[in-house]
Amino acid sequence: MLRPSSPRLLLLLPTVTYRTVAFVEAARRLGADLTVASERPSTFERANPTGLVTLDFADPTHAAAQAREFARAHPVHGVVAVDDDTAVVAAAIAEALGLRGNPVAAAAAARDKHQQRQLLATAGVAVPRYELLTIAADPEKVASGVSYPCVLKPLRLSASRGVIRADTQAEFVAAFERIKRILEQTGCGRSLLVEEFVPGREVAVEGLVTHGALYVLALFDKPDPLDGPFFEETIYVTPSRLARTAQQEIAACAQAAVDALGLRDGPIHAEVRHNDRGAWLIELAARPIGGRCSGALRFEIREAGNGERETSLEEIIIRHALGMELPTLERERRASGVMMIPVPGAGVLRDVRGVGAAQAVPLVEEVVITMHPGQPLVPWPEGSRYPGFIFARGGTSEAVEAALRAAHARLEFLTEPAD
Repeated sequence: MLRPSSPRLLLLLPTVTYRTVAFVEAARRLGADLTVASERPSTFERANPTGLVTLDFADPTHAAAQAREFARAHPVHGVVAVDDDTAVVAAAIAEALGLRGNPVAAAAAARDKHQQRQLLATAGVAVPRYELLTIAADPEKVASGVSYPCVLKPLRLSASRGVIRADTQAEFVAAFERIKRILEQTGCGRSLLVEEFVPGREVAVEGLVTHGALYVLALFDKPDPLDGPFFEETIYVTPSRLARTAQQEIAACAQAAVDALGLRDGPIHAEVRHNDRGAWLIELAARPIGGRCSGALRFEIREAGNGERETSLEEIIIRHALGMELPTLERERRASGVMMIPVPGAGVLRDVRGVGAAQAVPLVEEVVITMHPGQPLVPWPEGSRYPGFIFARGGTSEAVEAALRAAHARLEFLTEPAD
């Protein structure tokens, strides 16, 4: 049984998310009282009023007022968000309750790609040249004045949804119309960015910001080229195989972005490209790595009197939010990686074969299929959900990458056309 003095964590979990189990387990390991907040009421809320609460995720100010009312009876000591939208809500709650977190303006700027670009460019952070368009613009007219290759992207969608490269005026017009349809279907605004395409190696930076200082927890290589026309991600592997000077430039670029946005406390996930001109900030989000990818990260934590043990990214994030001690943190000594299993094509999933064979590949730890028979498979750029994840660990990044590819080759997805 938890002690009455246990700190209470308010965990902002959208109804549809991969992150529930990892965060709940981490909170339990730390002995924290946990209140899960969602945007939709739960049938169990009345039976567990301290463990479940409904907040208005669509209105951060309203959500903060609701959280303040909840905290009058059940004091809250930390708040954690798991995705882009709830990051702004968490900032508003932290501000209202005097908790550790980011300023609302900083979280909102990280959420909006155009506002983020403006702040970064003003601060001198290397970002692509960009232009803001509305879906009411005439794409054929705009296309004649664009430098190619370029990238078109929505302002508020995540997981590279709606991100398209165009190399010609005809491709620009087609991409514009495609993104326009995506925005109309999702209701996610009426604007998009047109950016210079930045060549080079792309990496993902997983970090924790404390009092404005960025601590890089992991630097992931993305060995598959992300040159378009769409930008579905596949493999993440750490430690990075880039030269130390390149890694230092990437970390400095991410810190400069944190400074420019005004982020103060919490996790960040950034996409950075590196080429002969240095490091370029592509995007930075004020939240941890998405999907189930955090399973690729384990950390060695040393505690006085308790020796050394492994812990998860979620535990680190919760410790930080609650103001608990953060012992010396180092990523595990082994290389690790995750493959976000590519969508095999449009259709309806009927079955997945070869999972056992994939899990039998040396160094592979787990193959998780997250989609179920009957669910639609939607390729990028309209899609944003992977059918599953493969995890591997080994002595070197090269060995881990090879294991992920070998496991994926053993999977067979059976689909049928959608109606």
